[in-house]
Amino acid sequence: DPIRFNVLNDVDGEGRSQLLPHLKGLRNGDTASSSIKQVASGRFGVTPEYLMNAHQIEIKVAQGAKPGEGGQLPGKKVSPYIAMLRRSKAGVPLISPPPHHDIYSIEDLAQLIFDLHQINPQAQVSVKLVAEIGIGTIAAGVAKANADIIQISGHDGGTGASPLSSIKHAGVSWELGVTEVHRVLMENGLRDRVLLRADGGIKTGWDVMMAALMGAEEYGFGSIAMIAEGCIMARICHTNNCPVGVATQQEKLRARFSGIPEHVVNFFYFIAEEVRSLLARLGYRRLDEVIGRADLLTTHSNVSLTKTQSLNLGCLLNLPNTKSDRSFLQHETVHSNGPVLDDQLLADPDIQAAIQSQGTVEKNVGVVNTDRTIGTRLAGAIARLYGNNGFEGDITLKFKGSAGQSFGAFILPGMTLILEGEANDYVGKGMNGGEIIIKPAGESSFVAADNVIVGNTCLYGATGGTLFAQGQAGERFAVRNSQGKAVIEGAGDHCCEYMTGGVIVVLGKVGRNVGAGMTGGLGYFLDEDGSFPEHVNPEIVKLQRVSTPAGEQQLKDLISAHADRTGSEKAKMLLANWEASLSKFWQVVPPSEADSPEASEGSTAKVPVPAS
Repeated sequence: DPIRFNVLNDVDGEGRSQLLPHLKGLRNGDTASSSIKQVASGRFGVTPEYLMNAHQIEIKVAQGAKPGEGGQLPGKKVSPYIAMLRRSKAGVPLISPPPHHDIYSIEDLAQLIFDLHQINPQAQVSVKLVAEIGIGTIAAGVAKANADIIQISGHDGGTGASPLSSIKHAGVSWELGVTEVHRVLMENGLRDRVLLRADGGIKTGWDVMMAALMGAEEYGFGSIAMIAEGCIMARICHTNNCPVGVATQQEKLRARFSGIPEHVVNFFYFIAEEVRSLLARLGYRRLDEVIGRADLLTTHSNVSLTKTQSLNLGCLLNLPNTKSDRSFLQHETVHSNGPVLDDQLLADPDIQAAIQSQGTVEKNVGVVNTDRTIGTRLAGAIARLYGNNGFEGDITLKFKGSAGQSFGAFILPGMTLILEGEANDYVGKGMNGGEIIIKPAGESSFVAADNVIVGNTCLYGATGGTLFAQGQAGERFAVRNSQGKAVIEGAGDHCCEYMTGGVIVVLGKVGRNVGAGMTGGLGYFLDEDGSFPEHVNPEIVKLQRVSTPAGEQQLKDLISAHADRTGSEKAKMLLANWEASLSKFWQVVPPSEADSPEASEGSTAKVPVPAS
């Protein structure tokens, strides 16, 4: 609970969703905003304002209790309030992909770290890894990828979203992970680049001391802190029936919650006292004096259990000698991205004036493919002043060239990015509002609809805004899209995967596995050769023709806007012969949208009246 940790001047993480906006005006100046904001594979509720309210941003690659498995929030736990935070629909299951779909290599991880440093240059970026054999090599890559903190999560940790088999059988202890990571980083001269944190079943001051001696500098408490505020470990978190009101959205059960900040504060005072006592017994005054001092560890010589007699604990004890050289504990507070294009944009007096006065500005800028995450630092500066939706100005940036990765990531309402050229992967990642318009260069002679203009995994985790791309997109277009809209002219495999909201229009061919894991939103796909149905994953979604006035209007409005913004010849051709064109569109409908005005003739919901 953020209140407890803020009282302690400590840091806490708040998981996948947004901070709680109604928890304001608390007693004694308490604040309920968590210091650590998490970016998990689902990207639920990850908005510019969310990231700008962070002191640390944690990339959760995996959890110790369910390494590499993703997660699922059952629909019965998605209340209207949770749906608002996660930018989804109440009652609809929310599926988090097993991997981050913008991380398939260390280079991809470096790009996400770059993105997060870009939007909030003051926040540290941590990467949460699961303890396993060989994790040291991965950690070395993470350190080189410019992370500020590496967190090693042991198998003893718990989460209500984990399968029982994973809790019981997956992962290894944090001791094995922490010692291997510390050793590899020291041997490669990288230990001073990152702060090392351990978690996963840490409960006592003794655990803290053991972690410190093995090389960890920070220590994460999860389940035990929840127990201090009232959790009774009923192990039914996933059912929405927590009997003490800790892990439930049912108001009658939440009323039973009896925890107060002082309970958790007192618990950590006792932890600190135990650590102080153990330090005194060893002859030290400060915890940082013993970090990495494995020479102070030894094995129990009087243990004679048969099953432990053959254990070799050398990997825990034989760590680099740090008794005299303690320089590895001297870290840069927050790593920098170095000089970036957005710094030049923010330094422009006209743009500065538009942000401060919520005015209007338009600029023309040249770009090359080393200009990454364009517009994101600008979005962060706006979000810091106005939040997600408070900016009433209009900043239009016109770019020409080949943009690097993450073009327009996390932009918000009031921003319009127009690119004449092409863009790499992750266009519109996490965008919260505004418009991104991408069209071929004016001197191009190729047919735009037949060529790729944006890369893979575009619109990942978008919570708003609209993307118009005059050309094809790569794989996993609109994966885990929450509320973004887009019109493109073709896509690769896995389009609309894990989508929970928004509207996607594709005016061309797509690859396989369309709509896999899609629980919300709508997709419109042009099928000119009759092959589209065989590309759809039918496990959740159903296919139907566009048969409602609201659905037709929604589709036509987006295609018209696409033609207007990009000058798309294909869009103009479809609009010129609308009746014939409409008959070639399929509508991809998940169960949550089956009764919507756009998908069902018999819907009782009100049909929106288009603006005149």
